[in-house]
Amino acid sequence: MHCDGAARGNPGPAGIGVEITDEDGEVVAEIAEGIGVATNNVAEYTAAIRGLERAQDLGATDVLLRSDSRLLIEQLAGRWKVKNPTLQRLHHEARTLIKGFDQVQLEHVRRERNIEADALANRGVDEWLAGEGSSWERSAPSPRLWEPEEEPR
Repeated sequence: MHCDGAARGNPGPAGIGVEITDEDGEVVAEIAEGIGVATNNVAEYTAAIRGLERAQDLGATDVLLRSDSRLLIEQLAGRWKVKNPTLQRLHHEARTLIKGFDQVQLEHVRRERNIEADALANRGVDEWLAGEGSSWERSAPSPRLWEPEEEPR
């Protein structure tokens, strides 16, 4: 799972992006969602939470969560303290979700290795700003079987 949060301004209009793949690297779900006005760190945590929820819905038991947010990864791993009260609440929610899996690995990746999640997060911001709804999601058991009714923007 690759996840990313985006905020235009800090705080500012924010969105989340998540791309979930199976063991073979095939995309099984994508999420792009506007979350309103938030900080970048709130967006990063929200993306991880939505991704973990979706992975759970898909029946995943083992998850490799990748993010370009070092703060998110280090805090979820317990190596950095969480001082902000809002992030403490989101951290607790994410850690509770993590406990529902057999195994969760956390990996900090460079931004250029998180391009799809970044694009989805920015799509979420754009759609929220345009007032066209707050989320877009697709999932499929196999990408080869998925036929959209209309091409996602």
